[in-house]
Amino acid sequence: MTNHRYAIIGCGARATIGKHIPSVEPGSRIAWAVDTTEAGRGRARELFGDIDVLSSVEELIAHTGGPGSGRVRGAIVCTPDDTHKAVAELLLQAGIPVYLEKPMSISLEDSDALVDLAASTGTPLYVGHNMRHMSVITLMKRLIDEGAIGQVQAVWCRHFVGNGGDYYFKDWHADRSRAGTLLLQKGVHDIDVIHFLAGASSSVVQGMGDLMIYGDIDSRRDNSDMTMPEWFSMDNWPPRAQRNLNPIIDVEDISMLQMRLDNGVLASYQQCHFTPDYWRNYTVIGDAGRLENFGDGEGGAVRVWNRRHTFAPEGDEEYPIVGDLGGHGDADKLTMAEFVSIIAQGAARSEAEHLANPLAARDAVATAVMGARSVRNGSMPEQIPPHRLSEASR
Repeated sequence: MTNHRYAIIGCGARATIGKHIPSVEPGSRIAWAVDTTEAGRGRARELFGDIDVLSSVEELIAHTGGPGSGRVRGAIVCTPDDTHKAVAELLLQAGIPVYLEKPMSISLEDSDALVDLAASTGTPLYVGHNMRHMSVITLMKRLIDEGAIGQVQAVWCRHFVGNGGDYYFKDWHADRSRAGTLLLQKGVHDIDVIHFLAGASSSVVQGMGDLMIYGDIDSRRDNSDMTMPEWFSMDNWPPRAQRNLNPIIDVEDISMLQMRLDNGVLASYQQCHFTPDYWRNYTVIGDAGRLENFGDGEGGAVRVWNRRHTFAPEGDEEYPIVGDLGGHGDADKLTMAEFVSIIAQGAARSEAEHLANPLAARDAVATAVMGARSVRNGSMPEQIPPHRLSEASR
């Protein structure tokens, strides 16, 4: 049994993922928490008990012996997106392995800088793209790899963000200066999955979108004294009846992207934050069939069509989705286990292995950022620059 100690940075709603540490590495625990607010430090004590609670990353590093001390086994960063680069930078420079909540950052330049820093320091940087571990995604990936639909030619994703008004328009996520675009905070999940299923990253993106609903609502409030669960209710319906939205709302509540990937696969992504239902639908079309998910958690199914048909909603084969009941909690645990495993492998891992996750996370950010630029620039297509390390590996 190990006795490693971890830090949690940022104690908002997502800080609960730190509670997986003892179960994925028995004997280990969250020993330190960092939050810049008194309310956040209070939540840290509620979540993790009698631990050291600090107010800055600099204080954590000094408190635990300075750079290179090795006392902090790893840090789990759950701070707002616009702080990711600065927080992760301090930790990587101190030699502390980093689990960074997605998106990696809100700019392509900051993402590139983090990839470079992880490479130069040799310190593990892992970005929490937990959807790669969701049962619906692992099932679709297995079927693709087994040749169930032949070689992938196109991937489509429709994301019905039925809880979007509560999740993203009542706090900093609605502020472009802090979130950039919801193609990052929300869409980067699906963009990464599209890349994962297709086996390549995007090279060109074109977008269209608008702020159709939430920008017209006058009821506004600074909700920084609360966290999302406190204002969430399924009764907040219809969308135009939402109240107490963020004072600043300048991100799109509906967006659509078209992408061409490096391997020639064509992809599309649609995101809407005012639908009545909340789930994702992926369609993957190959040269010998197609597959599609109906539901994205426990009780749903992935169906495969591999013969010619007219309308046949039942498909030719059906595979149940097992796991992820009620959300992505199972995937969160698996993602945390992967982070712990990466730390354990340490120097034994090659540079390519160390960089695989950061590069994929960077490519998802790049697609979202350039997609948002297209949305806001008359839907002109945007070329996505590859990272220099990606180019070197080709």
